[in-house]
Amino acid sequence: MPEQKKYKVGDTKFNTPRRGPGHGPRMGGGEKANDFGKAIRDLLRYSKRYLPMIVTALLMAAAGTILNLIGPSKLKDMTKIITDGLMTGIDLNAFLRIAVTLAVLYGLGALFSLVQGWIMTTVTQRLEKGMREDISQKINRLPLKFFDGTTTGDVLSRVTNDVDTVGQAYRQSISTLVTAITMFVGCLFMMFYTNWIMALSGILASLLGFALMTTIVKRSQKYFVRQQNQLGALNGHIEETYAGHTVVKAYNGERQARTTFREMNDGLYDSAWKSQFLSGMMGPLMGFIGNLGYVVVCVVGAVLTINKVIGFEVIVAFMIYIRLFTNPLSQIAQAATNLQSAAAAGERVFAFLSETEMSDESGKQTKLSAAKGNVSFDHVRFGYNPDKVIIHDFSAEAKAGQKIAIVGPTGAGKTTMVNLLMRFYETNAGKICIDGVPIDELTRTNVHALFCMVLQDTWLFEGTVKENIIYAKQGVTDEQVVRACKAVGLHSFIKTLPQGYDTVLDDNTNLSAGQRQLITIARAMIENAPMLILDEATSSVDTRTEMLIQKAMDTLMQGRTSFVIAHRLSTIRNADLILVMKDGDVIESGTHDELMQRNGFYAELYNSQFELAA
Repeated sequence: MPEQKKYKVGDTKFNTPRRGPGHGPRMGGGEKANDFGKAIRDLLRYSKRYLPMIVTALLMAAAGTILNLIGPSKLKDMTKIITDGLMTGIDLNAFLRIAVTLAVLYGLGALFSLVQGWIMTTVTQRLEKGMREDISQKINRLPLKFFDGTTTGDVLSRVTNDVDTVGQAYRQSISTLVTAITMFVGCLFMMFYTNWIMALSGILASLLGFALMTTIVKRSQKYFVRQQNQLGALNGHIEETYAGHTVVKAYNGERQARTTFREMNDGLYDSAWKSQFLSGMMGPLMGFIGNLGYVVVCVVGAVLTINKVIGFEVIVAFMIYIRLFTNPLSQIAQAATNLQSAAAAGERVFAFLSETEMSDESGKQTKLSAAKGNVSFDHVRFGYNPDKVIIHDFSAEAKAGQKIAIVGPTGAGKTTMVNLLMRFYETNAGKICIDGVPIDELTRTNVHALFCMVLQDTWLFEGTVKENIIYAKQGVTDEQVVRACKAVGLHSFIKTLPQGYDTVLDDNTNLSAGQRQLITIARAMIENAPMLILDEATSSVDTRTEMLIQKAMDTLMQGRTSFVIAHRLSTIRNADLILVMKDGDVIESGTHDELMQRNGFYAELYNSQFELAA
């Protein structure tokens, strides 16, 4: 079992084992409700840095609630002044003093509520910003094997939907919960202080609400967890379908895509409906309990007034207290609902932040700043899953400045060898050396800086043509960009664009697959690293463009160790060394002429291409 990487964020340490690709369902596919308390504790630990601000806001919320609780007692005194003054005259001075006091109390309560709302909004936005930053940084520390088993849409859902859900819960629930609890406890105290008989009557009527609320919360939590998971899965399906919409249309897959979407959407609807229905029962239920409380207070109050145990002013005070007493129950129920959503969303966020990262390389001292380009593979063994080995026993040696071609049928392990060379994956056994230094002694950043790479799949971002070509390279002049584009035959096309090299590439820019590939090749030329990797770099261009690119690549490869993966064997006839792979092993090696003379597997591959062409 691989060593578990601990991830520290803020003051929180997460250490959750992950499922590797091929082992169990993808992330976000589970429906089991996990520990609600643990998820809330993780959220609170993550928020530790904001604890002083949160405590301040909660104290203000409690203080504002307490001030509002004093109001009914003062209203009781005002009512007594009025009822007593009906026969003898109303004491206006006493009445005005109480009115001014009430205005001050309610004004301070509103001010405290305003300040705590501002503080909680600030905390919420900082929390969401921090979570998004942590997820973004985490993505850069995750190995590629993680993304082999997780859909892009599910990861995006964690960055957007789940983080937003956590933020909404903080914004709407934390202060509301404290206010409601303070109001609830304060009402209990004030009601018993005013009259214990009527207090007991109101409490007994509300106990039913507590019991039902607890039952509903327990039953609905699993649906909130399932809702967040299914939302992530649905986003993943939509992202995949949209990214491949051309293939979907070409193969008439619209019906299947709609069917899959409908099934997933129905599942999300079912979970969302059940969770929202159960949580939606809180409001009507609490409304019924509140109305029942009014009836009980009126009946009991009337009996006590007739028996001259209390005065009319006590009934007035209790009518307000019973409203203040039942409202917190509704607020607590709503806050509990929001916290359930936050727990489900936070669980997905922290599960992502707990994924096993690439090993820490901060202690490595070995560095190659200017590699000559001698590369050796020594009995390399590798499998994406431990139980399925792809590269069994690969050994090869490339001398500085050589052009090494790696050929073989689909699935032979060609691209896998390049991924191992770039340290996108780690070998299971054996070692790979650059200038005699094992690459696992170098940092990944150092290894990547030694190579410029052109892949079969092109990648362009929304930006100008020049920005796409330069990408992360610093200090590149316009002349260098133009020279690279001329070398690959792209300059004439760029000049026809509306703004030339400053044309922004976005969804509205119509580029062919070949033109996109030419831009990525120009990017590799600008990188100007000591070694070069070409993985089917000319697969998307026509024959004439391929000849131009090949000529430019020959110039680029001079003095550099180059690894070329190609299916069109005619493009690698001038390679210094050709490695022929099959089923994860090198079965032949040599120059083109040597391999053709042997009349082996390579000669069979080479001749078959011309037979197919004919």
